[in-house]
Amino acid sequence: MRMDDARKKHKDEWVLVEILKEDEFGNPIQVRVLAHSRTRDDTYKALKSAKDKYIYHFYTGEIPKEGYAVALHE
Repeated sequence: MRMDDARKKHKDEWVLVEILKEDEFGNPIQVRVLAHSRTRDDTYKALKSAKDKYIYHFYTGEIPKEGYAVALHE
């Protein structure tokens, strides 16, 4: 899966991917989604079983602007 497609498919979620291919600058372009969730803890659990894989963990939602605070509630 292309990295852009993973970001679009899992909007506003935490995503854990295995990197399959990078561009010349080291940016992931081909990935395999290992886990995705609205809660970071779920992807952290999957991270434990991703040993020996070249992985990338990221959030696809909006990042708060500088000077703003965010409170999350489950």
